[in-house]
Amino acid sequence: MMQPALSPDSVAVVTGGASGIGLAAAMRFAREGMRVCIADLGEERLAEAARALSAVAPGGEAGVMAMATDVSRPEDLRQLEAAVRERFGGTDLLMNNAGVQPGSALFGPAENWERVIGVNLWGVIHGTRAFVPGMIERGRPGLVINTGSKQGITTPPGDPAYNVSKAGVRAFTEALQHELRNTPGCRIGAHLLIPGFVFTPLTANGRSEKPEAAWTPEQTVDFMMERLAAGDFYILCPDNDVTRALDERRILWGAGDIVENRPPLSRWHPGYAEAFKRFVEG
Repeated sequence: MMQPALSPDSVAVVTGGASGIGLAAAMRFAREGMRVCIADLGEERLAEAARALSAVAPGGEAGVMAMATDVSRPEDLRQLEAAVRERFGGTDLLMNNAGVQPGSALFGPAENWERVIGVNLWGVIHGTRAFVPGMIERGRPGLVINTGSKQGITTPPGDPAYNVSKAGVRAFTEALQHELRNTPGCRIGAHLLIPGFVFTPLTANGRSEKPEAAWTPEQTVDFMMERLAAGDFYILCPDNDVTRALDERRILWGAGDIVENRPPLSRWHPGYAEAFKRFVEG
């Protein structure tokens, strides 16, 4: 069954909506007949994305808005919520999707840590706190989709700030869903989108062509819509290289580090390489 919040008379707000998964989601929502607001940084990027949305939205420009927003600033999210309420009457679907990944090291520049956590984690928290109370009060069916990452679950070495931010998104979204389902009269549900390898400006790293292993943003959004219809909370996306079965084994192994008191991140520990290989194969 399709989620009632995805109906043609609904309003969707997508942060990080000028490119990548955010724009692909906004385009899909617009094609479904929803009125759509995208929030991002960069006036030219926003204007170009808004033109693309207007070309596919049944109502054209009347059903599309774009607003420059720094999601790390709570006042920006409050202004965004007020602007959407004034233009469209309220919000039914909030997709907290904005993210950055400049790279990080444990003892690297503090500015990288602050920016990554400010956008990737605080952006989700600020967006939820700015929009969801009004969505509940609106009394309509609604959705909150927070974009997480497999790196927030298996936390591979190499980019600790990003891992910490996305692990926080997971914990926050789990807490949000618990809160929503225990709020009397609430018709809002929360979902955690966990993309696989997706070719976007965030992951391109100077490449102009999509690697064979990667999915497109559109493939990711198609999968997201399918799993929303199925009612999944954890929307764990495969890609052209990693299957659902392999993801499950990796996640289970990571949990086993705690249960079996192995060294942290034992998947990357040379002393456990053979044991991990047998576990995956088994």
